[in-house]
Amino acid sequence: MQTLVYQGIKITHKKQATINDVLVVEAPLQININNEAYTVVMRTPDNDLELIRGLLFAEDIYKNSINFDIQIDKTENGIPTIINVLIPKEKLGKGYLNKRTLLSVSSCGICGKQELKDIEVEGEKLINKATFSSEIIHKMYVEMNTFQDTFKESGGSHAAAVFNKKNELLTIKEDIGRHNAVDKTVGDLLLKNSLKNANYLLVSGRVSYEIVSKAFIAKIPIIVAVSACSSLAVDFAKEFGICLIGFTREGKMTIYANPSYIKLN
Repeated sequence: MQTLVYQGIKITHKKQATINDVLVVEAPLQININNEAYTVVMRTPDNDLELIRGLLFAEDIYKNSINFDIQIDKTENGIPTIINVLIPKEKLGKGYLNKRTLLSVSSCGICGKQELKDIEVEGEKLINKATFSSEIIHKMYVEMNTFQDTFKESGGSHAAAVFNKKNELLTIKEDIGRHNAVDKTVGDLLLKNSLKNANYLLVSGRVSYEIVSKAFIAKIPIIVAVSACSSLAVDFAKEFGICLIGFTREGKMTIYANPSYIKLN
């Protein structure tokens, strides 16, 4: 269930009318690990397994190639509200020791972090060996937009899409949270054992630190956004070796980091 119909009063040029409007669903999901509470995320119910897989990968809790088992412990109106993840203790990553203790809202990817050091990301700088054109980027966005069904219905969801080096769409997911959509795409590719083929991450909104860090951990060297990029996103993209592009719309784009990746045409 990604959308629901709510009643509202619409005012147009001082005239009002009662309407039924489609809204994107935002609902809490408590994630337990081995029967212990880990975090609560606010998400759009759908692709919960992909969301959890991608989130635990980004948080350095589980990076094994073998997919874990889950059990739905509680539902409300058919929507899972508590999901328990079953992972052998010896396979839990160091991120598990730094458990989130706060609510992770749909607009915040690093809520629950306790100290500044908790947002640091380690790894070797990414290297992209191929260049690409601005025309390719715009074509990928056109393809991505055709699959944004929840946005077309409600106007309230974000999307993330991943393409390979041949500009082929690997996955696209929607969610009310920008970072949730990214986690869902990464999780989907992990479940399919095809994350290694990811080369472009396209997002429908703005890019801040958490999106760049998730792409870096997933080893995706190119991020393209419809909207703005934050200062920290640009700083980390430069450090991580990620080509970061913002304001990609209407034949325009702004390259903020590693411009040598792209050729203009």
